[in-house]
Amino acid sequence: MKRSGIQRDVLALYRLCLREAGKKPKEVRDNFRNYARENFRAHLEIDRRDFATIEHLLRVGQRKLEVYSQPGIKNIAR
Repeated sequence: MKRSGIQRDVLALYRLCLREAGKKPKEVRDNFRNYARENFRAHLEIDRRDFATIEHLLRVGQRKLEVYSQPGIKNIAR
């Protein structure tokens, strides 16, 4: 199945989130993974043609990833 550019961007961000979660301390990795999964699942109902919303969520997700990737962030709460 061939994916659109925006679909590839969403999948790339999701993979990056999971990769960064793997860099966190072992005892809290699941917290970061679950946080990422929940955030992506919360937006599954968005119409795939609603590009403005998807692009906005991608930017928000990238900013969150930058913050949560910092070494000083040791855990995440929902």
